[in-house]
Amino acid sequence: MSTAASAPSQAPAGPQPLQRLRVLDVSQVMAGPFCCMLLADMGADVIKVEPPEVGDQTRRAMGFRLKGADSGGFLALNRNKRSVALDLKTERGRDVFYALVRTADILVENNRPGVTARLKIDYPTLAAINPRLVYASISGFGQTGPWAHRPGFDLIAQAMSGVMSATGLPGLPPVKNTVPIADLGAGMFAVYAILSAIIGRDATGRGQYIDASLYETAAALSIWETAEYFGTGHVPSPIGSANRMSAPYQAVQAKDGYLVVGAANQKLWLSLCGVMERPDLAADPRFATNADRLANRHELIAEIEQVFATRTAEEWADALLAAGVPAAPIYTYAQSLASEQAKARDLVVEMEHPVEGTIKLLGFPVKLSDTPQQLRRPPPLLGEHTGEILAELGMSEPQDTPAAAPAGAPVP
Repeated sequence: MSTAASAPSQAPAGPQPLQRLRVLDVSQVMAGPFCCMLLADMGADVIKVEPPEVGDQTRRAMGFRLKGADSGGFLALNRNKRSVALDLKTERGRDVFYALVRTADILVENNRPGVTARLKIDYPTLAAINPRLVYASISGFGQTGPWAHRPGFDLIAQAMSGVMSATGLPGLPPVKNTVPIADLGAGMFAVYAILSAIIGRDATGRGQYIDASLYETAAALSIWETAEYFGTGHVPSPIGSANRMSAPYQAVQAKDGYLVVGAANQKLWLSLCGVMERPDLAADPRFATNADRLANRHELIAEIEQVFATRTAEEWADALLAAGVPAAPIYTYAQSLASEQAKARDLVVEMEHPVEGTIKLLGFPVKLSDTPQQLRRPPPLLGEHTGEILAELGMSEPQDTPAAAPAGAPVP
């Protein structure tokens, strides 16, 4: 099977930072799989443990299909992993799983609290088998507290963390952040905790338990909003694309559409006034300081948009950038992904999939100079590596399993 990529991010085979680590991905949908993909991209051997026949629910339930049965959402979250199909509700499935645990460094799961205990794969059980195991649980609200057993969805976390109350435009219905910040952020926070625990294990010889939640992630990312609330007692409300700490710092309308302008300090504000040829605004007491501009933001934007109506968004962005004022036209995803910057940074990569053919994926968001990430494996078919992994454990597949199962043999 070819996993060659057409972008430079397909580095020559060589050492990677996490290649000594084995991760058991016992998670589904987004937060856990994203966490494990980040570890896999850094070289970890990530084994995705999936229920037979159905697999990770994202395979079937999330988003569009290309050629095969797996959704685009699954393909986007599961590269560089191997898949083993195990029924953890059976003794045989758990026996194989426990054998895997003995070889693992990290486990990531995102079941509701209590589910892993019922399956006999909770941290106390597995730590007795492998005391060096770093075990990360990602849930909606954490393992404790009165909300612990509520559903763990990004939408719910954005709603109850306060994020949705401060997102969108004043006077309009609540809006969630389109990018699932609670899900993806929880995955990233879990990676940070996991690698910290691995470093700690080098000193103590023991793993530990990590409790991450979507709710606390959404709250932790609300830096400006909570700073405003703690500092003033004022409950943040929606302000559209504006910034709570400086103005003008938002989208503004030009002749043919919108651009963003980030005049976030006094020097930049005065430069903006110069580009607009409006020295009167620089002298206007309503806009004299950043605090004044924040207090009179609506009047400020009205004045700016009156001037900006004379030229296109691209023309204003070019003029502002030439004067050192941060500005940019607002691109669609199609425009951004096709941009010269995206090409220069390998933001889009391609690799071969056994069913889908050539697929496009987002590239690696950070670059390492000496141990670059590699596209080693396409997103796995369900149970594709079951036989391979059982062989590594010195186990065999059940004799009644069809030998020609195209996606790998599930272990009942």
